[in-house]
Amino acid sequence: MADSFSYPPIDPTTFDLIIIGTGLPESVIAAASSTAGKSVLHLDPHPFYGSHFSSLPLHDFTSFLHSQSQPNPIQSCQSDCSDYSAVDLTVRRMYSDVEITSHSSELLELSRKFNLDLAGPRVLFCADSAVDLMLKSGASQYTEFKNVDASLVYDDGSGKLWNVPDSRSAIFKDRSLKYSEKNQLMSFFKLVQGHLESVGSDTDAKKISDEDLEKPFAEFLNKMRLPVKLKSIILYAIAMADYDQDNAEICQDILKTKDGIDRLALYHSSIGRFPNALGALIYPIYGQGELPQAFCRRAAVKGCLYVLRMPVIALLMDKCSGNYKGIKLSSGQEIFSHQLVLDPSFTVPSSLADSPSNILRESSFIFGQRDVKGKVARGICITNSSVKPDVSSCLVFYPPRSLYPEQVTSVRVLQIGSNLAVCPSGMFVFYLSALCEDAVQGKKLLHAAINALFSVPISASPEDSSTNQSDEDTKEVKPAEEDTEEVKPALLWAALYMQELTMGSLESVSSTPMPDANLNYNDLLQETMKLFQKMYPNEEFFPVTASSEKHEDDDGGELDLESV
Repeated sequence: MADSFSYPPIDPTTFDLIIIGTGLPESVIAAASSTAGKSVLHLDPHPFYGSHFSSLPLHDFTSFLHSQSQPNPIQSCQSDCSDYSAVDLTVRRMYSDVEITSHSSELLELSRKFNLDLAGPRVLFCADSAVDLMLKSGASQYTEFKNVDASLVYDDGSGKLWNVPDSRSAIFKDRSLKYSEKNQLMSFFKLVQGHLESVGSDTDAKKISDEDLEKPFAEFLNKMRLPVKLKSIILYAIAMADYDQDNAEICQDILKTKDGIDRLALYHSSIGRFPNALGALIYPIYGQGELPQAFCRRAAVKGCLYVLRMPVIALLMDKCSGNYKGIKLSSGQEIFSHQLVLDPSFTVPSSLADSPSNILRESSFIFGQRDVKGKVARGICITNSSVKPDVSSCLVFYPPRSLYPEQVTSVRVLQIGSNLAVCPSGMFVFYLSALCEDAVQGKKLLHAAINALFSVPISASPEDSSTNQSDEDTKEVKPAEEDTEEVKPALLWAALYMQELTMGSLESVSSTPMPDANLNYNDLLQETMKLFQKMYPNEEFFPVTASSEKHEDDDGGELDLESV
């Protein structure tokens, strides 16, 4: 990291808003606030954009992951002004149980040719709110996309990957479905389409009853007499439910029929939205880290000031009122603002609670406590071949109980090839994720998917020392069984890690959420919009100003989607 003292003083020293961290939520808020005419200072202690949503070269990825999995020492400091108290900022450990293994010596030499997503797997639906926001804000002109070639679902009976029949043409072409199953699936999709068309109209003939809409989606699918195979495809590969929907005792998130129908509607409305997108899903060229950079560029056009490699070491609090006033940089400079938004990894040490000021003691709750919502197990694997011939990018779903009987959450895998500029030619990057209670459960889920998907060498040379890696975790990786029909991709490199799930807070000092376990960004962007509206209730979130935007950005109204 470059010496922060090499930077000249920041001028001006007072802003409407200071944002620390350049993750996607922070970058969207920076762009929205700048568009609303607010003066914004956007800082990041790292030398790159994206924070927890970044795409990094192989070596930088492993370095960042390990640095973020270790607790940072507290730097005590004082304010230069007698009117303010300096409250130390620390970086909370957001990753744990980092396990990195390498089966190829050449990968590190090709490090700069990789762009690895820290928060993968992630895709965008062509009709989802993230795409709409990029078009509305003008950030779309800074990114290019390609469509995801296919969606596959694992069949535990045969051990094979079958195409997800997500459209009329896909259903008719699917050789794994019986004629009766094709008819059942077509009838179900027609029922859903009829319901969606009747919503808001005078006729109730084709509507699904309100009683059924409030029932669990799995129960409604049973009522429709769909076979287990089709039910699993709809629940986990199209509606993308996280937990085992057939086990109400352990399911932490029962998907209601009305929510399941909404997810099917999003999926099917995404197919065909863009002429040169063959399916429902797209992925940004150069990785998901391009998205926060696009909004940062948009913010810069609107006057936002950016400074990277600039750590923030303390908050400045008014000694009398206890209210937030500003920040202190590692360079020693003090900057002031009306509002502050923090990256989710920043926190205030608990020692603040021992402050003699009752007001400061109360304020420690504002930005010192966070609502932790479990963990997500993430993995990245590099191979030298695709899971399917002639398929460069695809999604793979492992429904609950498909890998082993005790599997209670689905495992999602995203394969990305070199045509998306994330890896060298001839290689493929795989992103895996699964919700879990703890590292033991998370590692078991990831290892089971890895063994089912790849050919794993017997011995593994550790590239970096693992953090909190147990013997039990190491034993999970075993040689994959020989498949006489399909040759599994050979595993060259793998990184497994646990990521904390945190919610953002809405106060005078606000924080953004960590990447969630979803494939898309819809929930996360919804929380981001709420945060902006909380800070600026009288401002519109990216107002539509078509005439003025055309003068600044010639491509502001179109999504740049490359043909396959």
